[in-house]
Amino acid sequence: MNDTKRKEMTERVISLIGKEVHVIIDRPIGHVHKGIVYTQNYGYIEDFKALDGEYQDAYVIGVNEPIKSFTGKVIAVINRKDDVEDKLVVCGSDKVYSKEEIKEMVNFQEQFFSGSIIM
Repeated sequence: MNDTKRKEMTERVISLIGKEVHVIIDRPIGHVHKGIVYTQNYGYIEDFKALDGEYQDAYVIGVNEPIKSFTGKVIAVINRKDDVEDKLVVCGSDKVYSKEEIKEMVNFQEQFFSGSIIM
């Protein structure tokens, strides 16, 4: 993949921090995908295409039950160094989380990738 294109997309994704988005959940808490049990709701936002050609993926944190959709604020981007797509982190607008808390919440999947959390 072209490094310039990847950098441009990362900058575009980072520009979503602080903005409200609507996440369609396709892997709710408890869902098992490729042997991984999802401990956070995970889905995508329909109005934003990622480099993989699919809709932009997002974790919804701070909701402790399976849900079908969620509207919230993007508080961080997980910038994966070894994947073509960054991941959004979305939560309720009244919530505040540290990088360490976010890392712990998404570790069920992010442990398999090298990356950093951008806030």
